[in-house]
Amino acid sequence: MNELNLWISTLEELNNELNYFNVIEKQLVKKGSVSNSIQGLRRKNVLIMATFCKYDQALKNEYEYGKTEYNALRANIHENKRAQYVQLVKEFNTLKKHIYQILIKYHRK
Repeated sequence: MNELNLWISTLEELNNELNYFNVIEKQLVKKGSVSNSIQGLRRKNVLIMATFCKYDQALKNEYEYGKTEYNALRANIHENKRAQYVQLVKEFNTLKKHIYQILIKYHRK
């Protein structure tokens, strides 16, 4: 559950950064493809965060009321959630690098 809470807080910060990138895109970059990438990643982030919140609730209920043991099936479910998280962070880092590469081209006058 601690790892899951870390993932959720990281995704919240990711969402904040996407908001900043959206402002940067509208004020400086002004490319539709970048805007679409930001929006797509934001949607994906929200969906995964919702999934993780539901998973967190299920884990809390299981911890409090459940009698199911932690077994290979449950570990596999958690590993799938971890893979989703890692994939989203990779996609975010790729987008961030792309935006930074665009911003590097700007020169102060």
